[in-house]
Amino acid sequence: MTKVTMTVNGKPMTGEVEGRTLLVSFLRETLGLTGTHVGCDTSQCGACVVHVDGAAVKACTMLALEAEGAEVATIEGQAEADGTLNAIQAAFQEHHGLQCGFCTPGMVMSAAALLKDNPKPTEQEVRHYLEGNLCRCTGYHNIVKAIMAASGQDVSAIAAE
Repeated sequence: MTKVTMTVNGKPMTGEVEGRTLLVSFLRETLGLTGTHVGCDTSQCGACVVHVDGAAVKACTMLALEAEGAEVATIEGQAEADGTLNAIQAAFQEHHGLQCGFCTPGMVMSAAALLKDNPKPTEQEVRHYLEGNLCRCTGYHNIVKAIMAASGQDVSAIAAE
């Protein structure tokens, strides 16, 4: 076992891991941050997206030891300090961008990364960016609307699929 230390959602965290422990397993099993979901273990679904040093990463493809010393942000750290939803989370709620909720943490984390790099994406840019995230319930329409709304754009022109 090896000790790994990182800052998760602004707090220093340390734990013991085997060399083969994935970041998603460390977050869920060692730190108890179960909002990051394991959907496929093959980086196909995007349910495990977190931010590592500001970049969106599929936590099922990164070893916990690779995050040594890194700043990691998970869905649990996205709400405001007083517990209110951030703009992306509120837009997902308002525009029904979730159904079963399984993909939602990864979608929100991917949306946050997109909006950080591109604050006013087009509908096509949002759809392209989400190609690495799978949703089996909503058909993506309301997810796209939510992300566009979170960027402060008018969503009334987004045509139904």
